[in-house]
Amino acid sequence: MPLDVLARNNVKVAGSGKQPMLFAHGFGCDQNMWRFVAPAFADDYKLVLFDYVGSGKSELSAYDATRYASLEGYARDVLDIIHALDLRDVVFVGHSVSAMVGVIAANREPDRFARLVLIGPSPRYINDPPNYVGGFERSDIEGLLETMDKNYIGWANYLAPAIMKNADRPELGAELTESFCSTDPVIARRFAEATFFSDNRTDLQHVRVPTLVLQCSEDIIAPNTVGEYVHRETPGSTLRVMRATGHCPHMSAPEETVSLIREFLESPVG
Repeated sequence: MPLDVLARNNVKVAGSGKQPMLFAHGFGCDQNMWRFVAPAFADDYKLVLFDYVGSGKSELSAYDATRYASLEGYARDVLDIIHALDLRDVVFVGHSVSAMVGVIAANREPDRFARLVLIGPSPRYINDPPNYVGGFERSDIEGLLETMDKNYIGWANYLAPAIMKNADRPELGAELTESFCSTDPVIARRFAEATFFSDNRTDLQHVRVPTLVLQCSEDIIAPNTVGEYVHRETPGSTLRVMRATGHCPHMSAPEETVSLIREFLESPVG
C-alpha cells in the first residue's frame, strides 16, 4: 500500500513544479539536512524528501537487518517511494552513500530517472591497489567499526566534525554529531558496514542517466581521486570540483551546491 511506504519512510512532498526532485540523505543523517538546498528548487520542481528506514523519523519497526545488510535494500526504499508516488522523470540528488544508492536504483529502473546528482560519491571506500585509491585501508574501516561497537557516542563526537570540516563553524559539526547520536547505534553500525564495505564500481559503467558528480575539496571520506574515478567510469557524466571543503557541502556551502545543481539541470542533455 502506498500510504504504508510514505509513512514508513516519513516522506514529505512540497514545491510548485511538476518534475519530481528526490533528495536522499547520507549515513547518520535525515531529510532535515537538505533544508538549506531543497527550498531553492521549490518553485520549479516537486520536492520529495524522506528518511531511510532506521534514520530520522522513519518507522523503526520496519527495519529489517537482512534487507538493509547491503545498499540494495536502501535502493529498494528509493524505488518503493517512486512507485508509491508514481514518480517519473525524477531528478535524484544523493549525498555520500546515497549517491551509489541512486546509481543502483537508476540502473534497476532507468526509465524512471531523468538525471542523477551525486554529492561526494564513492563507489568503494577501501583501497584496491594498484589501480584504485578509495582513501581507506581495510584495517581503517575495521577499526572504525570496532570503535563504534565500544564507544558509539565517542566515535560520533570524534568523526562527525572531521567529516564536516569547516572548523570555523562548529555548529555544523555539532549538528552532524547530534544526528549521529540520535540514530540507533545497532542500526548505525549495520549501515556503516553496508556502506564502507560496499563495492559499486562496476555499477557506474551501466549508468544511462545524465549524471553530475560534485566533488568537494579536502574531503576525508571521498578524496579527489574518487570523484575523478566516478566521473571517468560513468558514461557522459559531468564533474565539478567544489570550493566547498569537507563532505557535506549542502550544509556548509548551500549556495555553491544550489548553483552547480541548477547549472547542470539547465544544461542540455547529450
